[in-house]
Amino acid sequence: MAAIVCLVLGAGLLGGAAAGTWLAGGGDDRTAAEVAFDDGRALWREVPVDELFPPELTPEEAGPGGAARRWIRVAVAPDSGCAEAFDPLLAAALAPVGCHRLVRATYTDETATNVTTVGLLFPEADAAAMAALDERLTEDGLTARTDLMPRTFPVPGTPAEDFQDPQRGSWTVQVVAGLPVVAFAVTGFADGRAISDPEPAAEATADGRHSTIALAGLGHDARALADGVPRGLRAAAGRQAQEPRCPPAAAPCPPPSPAGRSSPPARRSAPRPRTPTPYATSSSGRWTRSTPPRRGRPPAARASPSPCSTPASTPPTPT
Repeated sequence: MAAIVCLVLGAGLLGGAAAGTWLAGGGDDRTAAEVAFDDGRALWREVPVDELFPPELTPEEAGPGGAARRWIRVAVAPDSGCAEAFDPLLAAALAPVGCHRLVRATYTDETATNVTTVGLLFPEADAAAMAALDERLTEDGLTARTDLMPRTFPVPGTPAEDFQDPQRGSWTVQVVAGLPVVAFAVTGFADGRAISDPEPAAEATADGRHSTIALAGLGHDARALADGVPRGLRAAAGRQAQEPRCPPAAAPCPPPSPAGRSSPPARRSAPRPRTPTPYATSSSGRWTRSTPPRRGRPPAARASPSPCSTPASTPPTPT
């Protein structure tokens, strides 16, 4: 039985390299893409914090009119669940994909004028459910509703200490392509002024927009950070996909038999002597050949091969 398990496992690994699937003892028939997607759910604890939320972000042409921008990290929140991280209606919209873990950080621009909380929600759902969420967020216009906004992460003693719900000026929520992640960002003014008419980032960054939110670049801040932070995740996921993967654990294969000893045969009844027969019964009760052995060098003992070893190919006969 152990030999059969090992042979099946070996065949499955060879086939999986070409077909993109693993043949596991537990019946895991996920494709390579599905395995990579599911593995991305653990990136929140595997990626270093300075790679997940870099101390500085300087994406090119991220400000209004393509201006250069620079954001400095104020603080990173402890990883948590999703309670109190979203407005109630947004939390309800995200509920179908579940909440495996949530990580957030707050940034300020280099002039300490604007503050932004950016976060990553790692769901429990598969790729199909994430695609359905992406479709609903965009086609149903949920990302443009002011009653479906992320909440802030204020940090006492910093420019973001007064960053509360009334200070929210612009925001964005989006599904990260190819990863089990929902990225979001919400931004406001560092002076603590309340904003009565917040605008979604897509609206605040539109050409020809001249509102206070748009001119201050709050929409650009939210969009740039929600796009920039997941880049570290994509890089980590790419490295993870290139690492060699170990097959699932299987029953250990029996070791090869020592040289000169063969594997014990299956028990069977003693053969009945026939007439004429080349065998005779010895005093020990074992069957031995009655014909004399051939003279010369005795045959070399061979080790019994392991069921897991690959049989050597027979060299061609020279012509």
